[in-house]
Amino acid sequence: MNDAIRSALTDALRYWEKKRVVYNLGLLLIVVGYFIHYRLQSVAVINVDNVLSLFVLAVLANVFYSSAYIVDVFLQLTEYAAIWKKRRWILFTIGFCFAAIIARFISMDIFVSS
Repeated sequence: MNDAIRSALTDALRYWEKKRVVYNLGLLLIVVGYFIHYRLQSVAVINVDNVLSLFVLAVLANVFYSSAYIVDVFLQLTEYAAIWKKRRWILFTIGFCFAAIIARFISMDIFVSS
């Protein structure tokens, strides 16, 4: 494997895997927050199907999170690598906000309207 690619992949792993914990905890807080806020309705709708649905959605959220590697490694292999490394937090922020909005809608659908 080319040294530049190996270096970019290693750097991406170091950066994004540390942030994955923050990403997952943030999404978990949203789901748990809606569960607690609507606890009377939430307890009534907890069943195997809803728990499995939440598990599948958590896995999908992490698959989509991993798509950041494609952008990150590609940009690290360009002449804009130094600029990108200072600003890749923007990609994390946009991705997290998008995932948080989806988590909110799904949590409301499961815990509020059921």
